[in-house]
Amino acid sequence: MNVTVVGAGVAGLTVATELVERGCKVEVIDRSEGFGRDTCSWYAGGMLAPWCEGDTAEEPVVRLGQEAIGWWRRHVPDVIEQGSLVVAPSRDTGELARFARRTEAHRTIDADQLTRLEPDLHGRFRQALFFDAEAHLDPRKAIAALAKKLDQSGVAISYGTSVEDHRVSGSVIVDTRGFAARDVLKDLRGVKGEMLVLKARGVEFSRPVRLLHPRLPVYIVPRGDGHFMVGATQIEAEDRGRITARGMVDLLNAAYAVHPAFAEAEIIETGADVRPAFPDNLPRLRWHGRTLHVNGLFRHGFLLAPACARMAAEAISSPGYKPELMYEDHRERSIA
Repeated sequence: MNVTVVGAGVAGLTVATELVERGCKVEVIDRSEGFGRDTCSWYAGGMLAPWCEGDTAEEPVVRLGQEAIGWWRRHVPDVIEQGSLVVAPSRDTGELARFARRTEAHRTIDADQLTRLEPDLHGRFRQALFFDAEAHLDPRKAIAALAKKLDQSGVAISYGTSVEDHRVSGSVIVDTRGFAARDVLKDLRGVKGEMLVLKARGVEFSRPVRLLHPRLPVYIVPRGDGHFMVGATQIEAEDRGRITARGMVDLLNAAYAVHPAFAEAEIIETGADVRPAFPDNLPRLRWHGRTLHVNGLFRHGFLLAPACARMAAEAISSPGYKPELMYEDHRERSIA
Protein backbone atom coordinates (compact mmCIF):
# COMPACT_ATOMS: atom_id res chain seq x y z
CA MET A 1 0.00 0.00 0.00
CA ASN A 2 1.21 3.53 -0.81
CA VAL A 3 1.03 6.09 2.02
CA THR A 4 1.90 9.78 2.11
CA VAL A 5 2.72 11.13 5.57
CA VAL A 6 2.23 14.86 5.96
CA GLY A 7 4.53 16.24 8.63
CA ALA A 8 8.10 15.27 9.49
CA GLY A 9 8.02 15.85 13.22
CA VAL A 10 7.99 13.12 15.85
CA ALA A 11 4.44 12.00 15.00
CA GLY A 12 5.07 11.81 11.27
CA LEU A 13 8.40 10.00 11.44
CA THR A 14 7.21 7.44 13.97
CA VAL A 15 4.15 6.71 11.80
CA ALA A 16 6.38 6.40 8.73
CA THR A 17 8.68 4.01 10.59
CA GLU A 18 5.79 1.77 11.66
CA LEU A 19 4.35 1.73 8.13
CA VAL A 20 7.69 0.79 6.56
CA GLU A 21 8.03 -2.09 9.00
CA ARG A 22 4.65 -3.35 7.76
CA GLY A 23 5.80 -3.30 4.17
CA CYS A 24 4.08 -0.10 3.03
CA LYS A 25 5.60 2.21 0.45
CA VAL A 26 5.92 5.54 2.24
CA GLU A 27 6.80 9.12 1.36
CA VAL A 28 6.97 12.03 3.83
CA ILE A 29 6.33 15.67 3.01
CA ASP A 30 6.71 18.73 5.24
CA ARG A 31 6.11 22.39 4.54
CA SER A 32 9.15 23.43 6.61
CA GLU A 33 12.52 23.83 4.95
CA GLY A 34 13.97 21.27 7.33
CA PHE A 35 13.79 20.04 10.90
CA GLY A 36 14.43 23.08 13.06
CA ARG A 37 13.04 25.91 15.14
CA ASP A 38 9.73 26.13 13.30
CA THR A 39 8.74 22.60 14.34
CA CYS A 40 7.17 21.69 17.67
CA SER A 41 9.41 18.64 18.16
CA TRP A 42 12.46 20.92 18.21
CA TYR A 43 11.49 22.22 21.64
CA ALA A 44 10.60 18.90 23.29
CA GLY A 45 12.15 17.77 26.54
CA GLY A 46 12.57 14.17 25.43
CA MET A 47 11.54 12.66 28.75
CA LEU A 48 10.18 9.12 28.48
CA ALA A 49 8.49 9.35 31.86
CA PRO A 50 5.04 7.77 31.75
CA TRP A 51 4.71 7.16 35.47
CA CYS A 52 5.55 10.76 36.37
CA GLU A 53 2.85 11.91 33.99
CA GLY A 54 0.28 10.14 36.16
CA ASP A 55 0.30 13.22 38.38
CA THR A 56 -1.78 15.24 35.93
CA ALA A 57 -2.44 13.08 32.86
CA GLU A 58 -5.24 10.60 32.17
CA GLU A 59 -4.70 6.85 32.55
CA PRO A 60 -4.10 6.19 28.81
CA VAL A 61 -1.07 8.48 28.86
CA VAL A 62 0.56 6.43 31.61
CA ARG A 63 -0.32 3.07 30.09
CA LEU A 64 0.38 3.81 26.43
CA GLY A 65 3.45 5.85 27.30
CA GLN A 66 5.09 2.74 28.69
CA GLU A 67 5.58 1.57 25.10
CA ALA A 68 7.87 4.50 24.38
CA ILE A 69 11.10 3.42 26.07
CA GLY A 70 11.31 0.10 24.27
CA TRP A 71 10.24 1.63 20.96
CA TRP A 72 12.88 4.34 21.02
CA ARG A 73 15.53 1.91 22.21
CA ARG A 74 14.87 -0.27 19.16
CA HIS A 75 14.94 2.57 16.66
CA VAL A 76 17.49 5.18 17.75
CA PRO A 77 20.79 5.18 19.67
CA ASP A 78 21.51 6.99 22.91
CA VAL A 79 18.33 6.37 24.88
CA ILE A 80 19.46 6.98 28.45
CA GLU A 81 17.78 4.68 30.94
CA GLN A 82 18.79 6.17 34.27
CA GLY A 83 15.32 6.89 35.62
CA SER A 84 14.09 10.31 36.72
CA LEU A 85 13.95 12.24 39.98
CA VAL A 86 11.22 14.39 41.50
CA VAL A 87 12.21 16.88 44.20
CA ALA A 88 10.62 19.72 46.14
CA PRO A 89 11.91 22.47 48.44
CA SER A 90 11.46 21.84 52.14
CA ARG A 91 8.54 24.27 52.30
CA ASP A 92 6.75 22.24 49.58
CA THR A 93 7.14 18.71 50.95
CA GLY A 94 3.36 18.45 50.82
CA GLU A 95 3.62 18.69 47.03
CA LEU A 96 6.01 15.73 47.02
CA ALA A 97 3.61 13.66 49.12
CA ARG A 98 0.74 14.57 46.81
CA PHE A 99 2.79 13.63 43.75
CA ALA A 100 3.64 10.28 45.34
CA ARG A 101 -0.03 9.50 45.98
CA ARG A 102 -1.00 10.22 42.39
CA THR A 103 1.77 8.23 40.71
CA GLU A 104 3.20 4.70 40.67
CA ALA A 105 6.49 2.85 40.08
CA HIS A 106 8.60 5.07 42.33
CA ARG A 107 10.34 4.85 45.66
CA THR A 108 11.06 7.54 48.21
CA ILE A 109 14.74 8.16 48.82
CA ASP A 110 16.44 10.21 51.52
CA ALA A 111 19.15 12.85 51.16
CA ASP A 112 22.02 10.32 51.29
CA GLN A 113 20.46 8.13 48.60
CA LEU A 114 19.82 11.20 46.48
CA THR A 115 23.47 12.21 46.79
CA ARG A 116 24.58 8.78 45.59
CA LEU A 117 22.36 9.12 42.52
CA GLU A 118 23.17 12.77 41.81
CA PRO A 119 26.23 13.99 43.73
CA ASP A 120 25.65 17.58 42.59
CA LEU A 121 22.38 17.63 44.51
CA HIS A 122 24.15 16.95 47.81
CA GLY A 123 22.50 18.86 50.62
CA ARG A 124 19.86 20.40 48.37
CA PHE A 125 16.80 18.30 49.27
CA ARG A 126 15.76 16.15 52.23
CA GLN A 127 14.04 13.52 50.13
CA ALA A 128 13.01 12.75 46.57
CA LEU A 129 11.00 10.32 44.47
CA PHE A 130 13.02 8.05 42.20
CA PHE A 131 11.29 6.59 39.14
CA ASP A 132 13.97 4.08 38.19
CA ALA A 133 12.25 2.62 35.09
CA GLU A 134 11.97 5.93 33.22
CA ALA A 135 14.35 7.25 30.56
CA HIS A 136 15.14 10.23 28.37
CA LEU A 137 16.67 11.10 25.02
CA ASP A 138 17.81 14.10 23.00
CA PRO A 139 14.81 14.88 20.74
CA ARG A 140 16.85 16.52 18.00
CA LYS A 141 19.25 13.61 17.75
CA ALA A 142 16.36 11.15 17.85
CA ILE A 143 14.56 12.86 14.95
CA ALA A 144 17.78 12.93 12.93
CA ALA A 145 18.32 9.21 13.62
CA LEU A 146 14.76 8.34 12.54
CA ALA A 147 15.11 10.38 9.36
CA LYS A 148 18.41 8.67 8.53
CA LYS A 149 16.92 5.24 9.15
CA LEU A 150 13.95 6.03 6.91
CA ASP A 151 16.27 7.30 4.18
CA GLN A 152 18.19 4.03 4.34
CA SER A 153 14.86 2.23 3.89
CA GLY A 154 14.14 4.19 0.72
CA VAL A 155 11.69 6.68 2.25
CA ALA A 156 11.93 10.12 0.68
CA ILE A 157 11.41 13.13 2.97
CA SER A 158 10.49 16.18 0.89
CA TYR A 159 10.89 19.43 2.85
CA GLY A 160 9.45 22.73 1.68
CA THR A 161 6.42 20.87 0.35
CA SER A 162 2.79 21.16 1.37
CA VAL A 163 -0.21 19.07 0.41
CA GLU A 164 -1.48 21.89 -1.77
CA ASP A 165 1.57 21.92 -4.05
CA HIS A 166 2.34 18.20 -3.95
CA ARG A 167 0.65 15.61 -6.05
CA VAL A 168 -0.26 12.94 -3.51
CA SER A 169 0.15 9.55 -5.15
CA GLY A 170 -0.51 7.50 -2.03
CA SER A 171 -3.74 5.62 -1.58
CA VAL A 172 -3.80 6.86 2.03
CA ILE A 173 -2.71 10.17 3.56
CA VAL A 174 -1.63 10.41 7.20
CA ASP A 175 -1.86 14.00 8.43
CA THR A 176 0.43 14.73 11.40
CA ARG A 177 0.67 18.52 11.00
CA GLY A 178 -0.04 19.31 14.63
CA PHE A 179 -1.73 22.65 15.28
CA ALA A 180 -1.61 23.49 11.57
CA ALA A 181 -4.36 20.89 11.06
CA ARG A 182 -6.86 23.07 12.84
CA ASP A 183 -8.27 23.94 9.42
CA VAL A 184 -9.80 20.45 9.52
CA LEU A 185 -9.79 19.52 13.21
CA LYS A 186 -11.95 22.32 14.57
CA ASP A 187 -11.77 21.19 18.22
CA LEU A 188 -7.97 21.32 18.26
CA ARG A 189 -6.52 24.02 20.51
CA GLY A 190 -3.04 25.37 21.07
CA VAL A 191 -1.10 25.25 24.33
CA LYS A 192 2.05 27.36 24.34
CA GLY A 193 5.19 25.95 25.93
CA GLU A 194 8.40 27.86 26.66
CA MET A 195 11.86 26.44 27.30
CA LEU A 196 15.51 27.32 27.82
CA VAL A 197 18.80 25.63 27.07
CA LEU A 198 21.48 26.51 29.61
CA LYS A 199 25.17 25.72 29.79
CA ALA A 200 26.22 25.39 33.41
CA ARG A 201 29.82 24.78 34.30
CA GLY A 202 30.30 22.60 37.33
CA VAL A 203 26.84 21.00 37.26
CA GLU A 204 26.32 17.43 36.14
CA PHE A 205 23.12 15.36 36.23
CA SER A 206 22.65 11.82 34.95
CA ARG A 207 18.86 11.97 34.64
CA PRO A 208 15.98 14.47 34.44
CA VAL A 209 15.09 16.29 37.64
CA ARG A 210 11.56 17.62 38.17
CA LEU A 211 11.07 20.39 40.68
CA LEU A 212 7.61 20.54 42.20
CA HIS A 213 6.10 23.92 42.86
CA PRO A 214 2.47 24.81 43.58
CA ARG A 215 2.35 27.17 40.60
CA LEU A 216 4.97 26.03 38.08
CA PRO A 217 6.42 22.51 38.14
CA VAL A 218 9.60 22.51 36.03
CA TYR A 219 11.93 19.83 34.72
CA ILE A 220 15.63 19.97 33.94
CA VAL A 221 16.92 17.49 31.37
CA PRO A 222 20.67 16.91 30.89
CA ARG A 223 21.81 17.11 27.26
CA GLY A 224 25.50 16.42 27.79
CA ASP A 225 28.59 18.66 27.80
CA GLY A 226 27.14 20.83 30.56
CA HIS A 227 23.97 21.64 28.60
CA PHE A 228 20.53 21.41 30.21
CA MET A 229 17.06 21.87 28.79
CA VAL A 230 14.78 23.66 31.25
CA GLY A 231 11.05 23.50 30.58
CA ALA A 232 8.34 24.08 30.29
CA THR A 233 5.62 26.59 30.84
CA GLN A 234 2.05 25.72 29.90
CA ILE A 235 -0.02 28.64 28.66
CA GLU A 236 -3.46 28.44 27.10
CA ALA A 237 -2.47 30.49 24.08
CA GLU A 238 -2.03 29.97 20.36
CA ASP A 239 0.79 32.46 19.90
CA ARG A 240 3.99 30.92 18.53
CA GLY A 241 5.99 34.01 19.49
CA ARG A 242 9.14 34.19 21.55
CA ILE A 243 9.43 33.34 25.22
CA THR A 244 7.77 35.82 27.56
CA ALA A 245 9.56 37.73 30.31
CA ARG A 246 7.49 35.92 32.91
CA GLY A 247 8.30 32.54 31.37
CA MET A 248 12.02 33.34 31.34
CA VAL A 249 12.00 34.44 34.99
CA ASP A 250 9.98 31.43 36.15
CA LEU A 251 12.22 28.91 34.38
CA LEU A 252 15.43 30.54 35.59
CA ASN A 253 14.15 30.75 39.16
CA ALA A 254 13.23 27.07 39.07
CA ALA A 255 16.66 26.09 37.75
CA TYR A 256 18.29 28.17 40.50
CA ALA A 257 16.11 26.46 43.11
CA VAL A 258 17.42 23.09 41.98
CA HIS A 259 21.06 24.19 42.00
CA PRO A 260 22.51 27.69 42.70
CA ALA A 261 25.19 27.20 40.04
CA PHE A 262 22.51 27.75 37.41
CA ALA A 263 22.60 31.44 38.39
CA GLU A 264 25.91 31.67 36.54
CA ALA A 265 24.79 29.56 33.58
CA GLU A 266 25.01 30.79 30.02
CA ILE A 267 21.67 31.01 28.20
CA ILE A 268 22.33 29.12 24.97
CA GLU A 269 18.83 29.10 23.56
CA THR A 270 15.29 30.15 24.29
CA GLY A 271 12.24 28.79 22.54
CA ALA A 272 8.47 28.75 22.43
CA ASP A 273 5.95 26.87 20.34
CA VAL A 274 2.33 25.80 20.33
CA ARG A 275 1.51 22.21 21.20
CA PRO A 276 -1.69 20.75 19.69
CA ALA A 277 -4.28 19.47 22.15
CA PHE A 278 -7.87 18.29 22.16
CA PRO A 279 -10.22 19.28 25.00
CA ASP A 280 -9.26 16.29 27.17
CA ASN A 281 -5.51 16.56 26.38
CA LEU A 282 -5.51 13.04 24.89
CA PRO A 283 -4.34 12.34 21.32
CA ARG A 284 -6.74 11.21 18.62
CA LEU A 285 -6.75 9.26 15.39
CA ARG A 286 -9.53 10.42 13.11
CA TRP A 287 -10.47 9.49 9.54
CA HIS A 288 -11.68 12.09 7.06
CA GLY A 289 -12.20 10.32 3.76
CA ARG A 290 -8.86 8.75 2.83
CA THR A 291 -6.92 10.93 5.26
CA LEU A 292 -6.07 9.65 8.73
CA HIS A 293 -5.31 12.46 11.17
CA VAL A 294 -2.91 11.70 14.03
CA ASN A 295 -2.91 14.69 16.33
CA GLY A 296 -3.36 16.17 19.80
CA LEU A 297 -0.20 14.80 21.41
CA PHE A 298 -0.18 17.87 23.69
CA ARG A 299 3.08 17.83 25.70
CA HIS A 300 3.53 14.07 25.33
CA GLY A 301 4.98 13.97 21.82
CA PHE A 302 7.95 11.64 22.25
CA LEU A 303 6.13 9.69 24.96
CA LEU A 304 2.93 8.90 23.02
CA ALA A 305 4.07 9.04 19.39
CA PRO A 306 5.12 5.35 19.33
CA ALA A 307 1.71 4.12 20.55
CA CYS A 308 -0.14 6.47 18.19
CA ALA A 309 2.07 5.36 15.29
CA ARG A 310 1.39 1.71 16.05
CA MET A 311 -2.35 2.33 16.06
CA ALA A 312 -2.20 4.38 12.86
CA ALA A 313 -0.22 1.72 11.00
CA GLU A 314 -2.57 -1.00 12.19
CA ALA A 315 -5.63 1.05 11.19
CA ILE A 316 -4.22 1.44 7.67
CA SER A 317 -3.06 -2.13 7.17
CA SER A 318 -6.04 -3.84 8.87
CA PRO A 319 -9.41 -2.36 7.76
CA GLY A 320 -11.35 -3.93 10.64
CA TYR A 321 -9.08 -2.54 13.34
CA LYS A 322 -10.41 0.32 15.48
CA PRO A 323 -7.69 2.07 17.49
CA GLU A 324 -8.33 2.85 21.13
CA LEU A 325 -7.81 6.56 20.50
CA MET A 326 -10.14 6.83 17.51
CA TYR A 327 -13.38 8.79 17.57
CA GLU A 328 -16.64 7.12 16.62
CA ASP A 329 -16.45 8.77 13.21
CA HIS A 330 -14.06 6.00 12.15
CA ARG A 331 -16.87 4.82 9.87
CA GLU A 332 -16.15 7.81 7.64
CA ARG A 333 -13.10 6.05 6.29
CA SER A 334 -13.05 5.73 2.52
CA ILE A 335 -9.81 4.85 0.72
CA ALA A 336 -11.23 3.24 -2.35
